[in-house]
Amino acid sequence: MSLWHVIILAIVQGMAELLPVSSSAHVIVAEKLMGMDPASPEMTLLLVMLHTGTMVAVIVYFWQRWYRAFFSKKLDFNYFLVALILAIVMTGVVGGGIIEGIEKGLLSHVTHAWVEQLFARLDLIALALAAAGVLILVAGLFEGRMPEPSPVGPDIRSGQALWIGAVQGFCLPFRGFSRSGATISTGLLTGVPKVRAEDFSFALAVILTPAADAREAWRLFQSQYQLAPQLAFGVGTSLLGALSAFLAGLLALKWLSRWLEEGRWYWFGIYCLVAAAAVAWLHYHLGY
Repeated sequence: MSLWHVIILAIVQGMAELLPVSSSAHVIVAEKLMGMDPASPEMTLLLVMLHTGTMVAVIVYFWQRWYRAFFSKKLDFNYFLVALILAIVMTGVVGGGIIEGIEKGLLSHVTHAWVEQLFARLDLIALALAAAGVLILVAGLFEGRMPEPSPVGPDIRSGQALWIGAVQGFCLPFRGFSRSGATISTGLLTGVPKVRAEDFSFALAVILTPAADAREAWRLFQSQYQLAPQLAFGVGTSLLGALSAFLAGLLALKWLSRWLEEGRWYWFGIYCLVAAAAVAWLHYHLGY
């Protein structure tokens, strides 16, 4: 894997991770087009570093907004904390249940089965991209018909947080089902104001990313992959990749915020549907 491969993957990861178009789908397709194995421990190790870069981009971009919206008043912070806890618990229940069912059921015949082994397939990624596209498209087109949020009380209520967390749970195992696209769209469809839906979605991402990275690290450990040689060889390269993902992530967040606030959210849904068709074509006609 060359330095240019790392930079390309970092830009793809940084842009797609924070846009509602599914980073996993784009990164897996990019890896396959460059002749790499998305399931290899080397790729997993690199993606952990790239995820770290995008997570730092989220914190840098949203910190002042989070402070004004959620931390400046104790009551607002309490509402925000309760909503976060409810969403994370629901994510764990739904996502953990699906993952457990797949690994213990569909993949029960596989030693050290991981759901990632199944959903790295491009045909399944195409289906997940299409599902995400439909959800984003519906949220974008019907957003203007939703009732105005109440000016009294928290921007994100308990019921809305539970819905957002449940939908986020579906994103965990299904590669291609965009986490940011699904959670922001669910927020819009349940009446959360645009800016708050975005703020809340990426606050959840900051909490979820370390847990996802820890799962990937544990998967590496169970695969008995020798990490020491790879770490010694690729620390500098991985850090450059993390920096590239950070810069690409900042650019992606500005793009997302502008389109969301200008009422062009549905365009991301159209893109996901087109991408789903392209991924399906790569799988069925070129054998990727």
